[in-house]
Amino acid sequence: MDDTGTAPQRGTVTQRAIERIKAMIAEGLLEPGQRLPTERDLAAQLGMSRSSMREAIRALTVLGVLEARHGSGTYVTALDAGDLLETFGVVADLSRGARLVELLEVRRVLESTATALAAARITDVQLAEVEEHLAAMNATDDPEVILAHDLAFHRTIAVAAGNETMAAILEGLSSRTFRARVWRGYAEEGAFARTRREHAAIHRALRARDPEAARAAAAAHVGEVEEWLRAQVGA
Repeated sequence: MDDTGTAPQRGTVTQRAIERIKAMIAEGLLEPGQRLPTERDLAAQLGMSRSSMREAIRALTVLGVLEARHGSGTYVTALDAGDLLETFGVVADLSRGARLVELLEVRRVLESTATALAAARITDVQLAEVEEHLAAMNATDDPEVILAHDLAFHRTIAVAAGNETMAAILEGLSSRTFRARVWRGYAEEGAFARTRREHAAIHRALRARDPEAARAAAAAHVGEVEEWLRAQVGA
């Protein structure tokens, strides 16, 4: 019972348990790779019911914060950005209409920043990988093959930017399901020539190690996709 004399809702109690476990991790009381106390001990330690603690642990496991190991217990994961931000891909896969346009606006901002950083930081090996994917895209009109190399082209650039968290967010926003919708639309409109020019402009800026040119090329590329999608939503 709270001060008003009413019982708190279960969701509120569970959320409080989630926040307490997250705080323990943030404060270093639980380290990546460390085994959690038993459900009973943790509930007693935090002054909560075992059922609320069970729900909190389940929720944090789904989010990639905790990992259940059969016969061993529950552990804090490595807390890799890619695992924790995996839900971005679900959002991109399930969103429709105006929400998709919003996601592309976010991607345009992050993609242009990541590409600018990559222009300053990309290694010769990474640049060669970008060139391989560009050549593969230019060598075919098969939408599935182009899609695969398009994803790899942008993923390589995001990794070259040297910011793991940004790369993980972009990976989610660059959902294969969403990209497939765009490529199908591009194929119907014969827009492959345009997107090839845009990819080539990004590559030239990376090769020149020119961050501002890379930023502008990436923003223009994602901006074209954004405007195309905006027109589809309006139609």
